[in-house]
Amino acid sequence: MNNNDLNESEHHIYPSLDLNIVTRQEHNISRKQISDNALKVLYRLQGAGFDAYLVGGGVRDLLLEEVPKDFDIATNATPEEIRQLFRNCRLIGRRFRLAHIMFGRDIIEVATFRGHHQEENKQLAAQSEAGMLLRDNVYGTIDEDAERRDFTINAMYYNIADYSIHDYAGGLEDLEDRLVRLIGDPETRYREDPVRMLRAVRFAVKLDFDIEEDTAAPIEELAPLLRDIPAARLYEEMLKMLQSGHGLETYHLMREYNLFQQVFPTIARHFTEDYSSQTEHMLDLVLDSTDQRIEEDKRINPAFMFAAIFWYPMVKLAEEMMETHNLNYYDAIMEASNKILDEVVKSIAIPRRHTATMREIWQLQLRLPRRNGKRAFRLMELNKFRAGFDFLEMRGEVEDGEVKQLADWWQTFQTAGRNMRQAMVTDLDSVSKPSSTRRRRPSTRKKKSKPTS
Repeated sequence: MNNNDLNESEHHIYPSLDLNIVTRQEHNISRKQISDNALKVLYRLQGAGFDAYLVGGGVRDLLLEEVPKDFDIATNATPEEIRQLFRNCRLIGRRFRLAHIMFGRDIIEVATFRGHHQEENKQLAAQSEAGMLLRDNVYGTIDEDAERRDFTINAMYYNIADYSIHDYAGGLEDLEDRLVRLIGDPETRYREDPVRMLRAVRFAVKLDFDIEEDTAAPIEELAPLLRDIPAARLYEEMLKMLQSGHGLETYHLMREYNLFQQVFPTIARHFTEDYSSQTEHMLDLVLDSTDQRIEEDKRINPAFMFAAIFWYPMVKLAEEMMETHNLNYYDAIMEASNKILDEVVKSIAIPRRHTATMREIWQLQLRLPRRNGKRAFRLMELNKFRAGFDFLEMRGEVEDGEVKQLADWWQTFQTAGRNMRQAMVTDLDSVSKPSSTRRRRPSTRKKKSKPTS
């Protein structure tokens, strides 16, 4: 490829943008809405002679009159220059170097303006044959940085120097029209970073926007590109998407665009046209429950969600192994658990601490039916009992019958007093024993012979 071809290609990916500067009097953002730590970073960069802008989601959310989760900053200072200005700075990232300014638990992320991949910068950047960016330490101007951002609503910059907003890609107009629109050619931008397909869905659901027609068009066909994304990165993306408070809606939109099927092939094998399988019923239940807990500001654990959504695929595999490997149910569950988790972590790298909890929740499903004697009292003392019981209740909604009755029994047992609990266990014991008197086993010991007179 000659330089002219390269420049044409760059222009195709990153079209020239028309800058619209919105003065302080023309927008609703006030410095009072920006965190003190973000302002400290902005002003110190400016004081050292560098450009400093609040950028991306922070600007977008402030314009929408929402409280930003993060305040990200863009500057023309290099990562090394940023580190010299801030003693509380840590440089991270291989794909693209970033500076994290640490204020206790509050982290302000500062990125140097990114540039284009011109021929002279090729040693700083790397792409796969499919067009995916593998390394991206190419610095440039604010104009180039804006052209390289993913969505128009994320390409707005709040300038600390005069409090104006620099809108490079019509982001303000798309905010008004409630549209998620990619900057540049969608297919090329998705090939460059397939995670952008997930981000399009996440923003659409989070902001209650529509995905613009051209932006949406290639997603279903290009969705398999997600299989090339590192499993650790996909795990982080799934937490953002499914534990954001909009997990149920996100799952359905991901599935519509063939994205969920790529990230969770183990689950997708159990999908039906009418959403009628136990796997699909459980997905709806656990994601809806997670959304409710987030809305109520309750604690959530990724391990519980993953234990729920992979339960029925694991059980189906166990049932197959009982037939093909002549295993009993317990051994088949143990073996199927290993196989399912080995397969899952290749797609999304669920940390070992969570897979260990998943196993505990699954194993409790085998132990909770065994309540005789002192077992019920001992089970309640287990660390993961509550998670195991909560999952049993969800299973009761899917399966009904005996599982529902078992969940109801445990619900009553937990709220009952000591005497009532003992009576419940005694009732179980009496049911499990035959009503007729037991016949004694014949003794195998030899009778002592009577002494002769």
